[in-house]
Amino acid sequence: MQLWKGRFQKALSKTTNDFNSSISFDSRMYREDIEGSIAHSAMLGKCGIISQKDADAIGQGLKEILADIESGKLTIDPEAEDIHTFIEGELTSRLGDTGKRLHTARSRNDQVAVDIKLYLKKQVDELVNLTEGLIRVICGKAEEHSATIMPGYTHLQRAQPITFGHHLMAYAEMLLRDLGRLSDCKKRMDSMPLGSGALAGTTYPIDRQITADLLGFKGITENSLDGVSDRDYCIELASVLSIIMVHLSRFSEEIIMWCSWEFKFVELDDAFSTGSSIMPQKKNPDIAELVRGKSGRVFGDLTALLTVMKGIPLAYNKDMQEDKEAVFDAVDTVKMCLTAFTPMLDTMKVIPQNMRKAAAGGFINATDCADYLVKKGLPFRDAYKATGEIVAKCIESGLTLETLPIEEYKKICDVFDEGVYEAIGLEKCAFERSSRGGPCPDNVKKQVERVSAILDSKCYI
Repeated sequence: MQLWKGRFQKALSKTTNDFNSSISFDSRMYREDIEGSIAHSAMLGKCGIISQKDADAIGQGLKEILADIESGKLTIDPEAEDIHTFIEGELTSRLGDTGKRLHTARSRNDQVAVDIKLYLKKQVDELVNLTEGLIRVICGKAEEHSATIMPGYTHLQRAQPITFGHHLMAYAEMLLRDLGRLSDCKKRMDSMPLGSGALAGTTYPIDRQITADLLGFKGITENSLDGVSDRDYCIELASVLSIIMVHLSRFSEEIIMWCSWEFKFVELDDAFSTGSSIMPQKKNPDIAELVRGKSGRVFGDLTALLTVMKGIPLAYNKDMQEDKEAVFDAVDTVKMCLTAFTPMLDTMKVIPQNMRKAAAGGFINATDCADYLVKKGLPFRDAYKATGEIVAKCIESGLTLETLPIEEYKKICDVFDEGVYEAIGLEKCAFERSSRGGPCPDNVKKQVERVSAILDSKCYI
């Protein structure tokens, strides 16, 4: 059934129908389409645009269709043009002329817009819950390893000693910002477009606030052209999801490195690893690699949405049918990645001794050696130069800062004394970095408490 066929004398070709159809991907919005239609019919009845008897019958009929779809009694017809056509056609087949009154004062343009917003608002809530779950796992691991020494890196070169808990909490902060972006994005989704009509509203005496209240929207779109042509919220959500995938991809990259024999900082649980078809020794971090790879897919969805919308004049154009597959795919992909990533991280085994061993090499306490001289009264640049010469001496001699004899220290700078060995101890270097935001164990625990409190408050912005 085509709702628009009255104008046409010839039947639509199958090729055109298949190309035009969106039922294969918009059928997932059947619940939202029915919810929107129930609210619309209730408003029509309250405003006297249709009889209350018809409004009640339509509302009951739609509830029965929803129950039948969810029970499996009614199967969505894959040959239908879209989910809106299917449900209205099913309602009309059950109620006759009464069902035909549902579409009074409504267009598919504003109907589609309200369906997408209702659907995506629910998806944002699910994404928030999944992201919260990952952050809580990170917080648990960080607290457990608040005093586990590891090397911090810049340029993928060992830089300064930190704690593994501190490193993990960096990702908690990133994901916390993502929660803020998701929450903020939902605010701009929360305006109801129904009542915008095809583009110019309607001459019927509708009350849009009734419909908005019934559907749980906080506001109403204030311009009918914008109401039907706006897809900013799809683009914004895809942008937020792309940033989440950037963070998951960076985290995945580190886990992939940490799993390698070159690092061996962690080992993934067997339940979240795979093997090789030819190399029996292999234990591959496939989940982390797939998350890293799927980031490109979500970025592509964002690019597709931007490209579709960039050249469309007001108001609605059929190009906009392309919004759903892109934003739905982005949502599905991120949900799938979060669902797989969280238990992988939760069951990951940390190997502190390997982290400590790596931290002992690479002269990552050199800054602390320079700071030791500064505290003795030497200007920082002079201390920096002297420490650089000491590092060069260690490399030449095959020694470390901890094993270089004090006599060699004094040859370069006579300010040094035996106290330098305590100053450059890895635990001291990491644990005394107690400035706010630093890696000392107490700070890590405070970060965990702060992030956990924010999660409990549900206030991310």
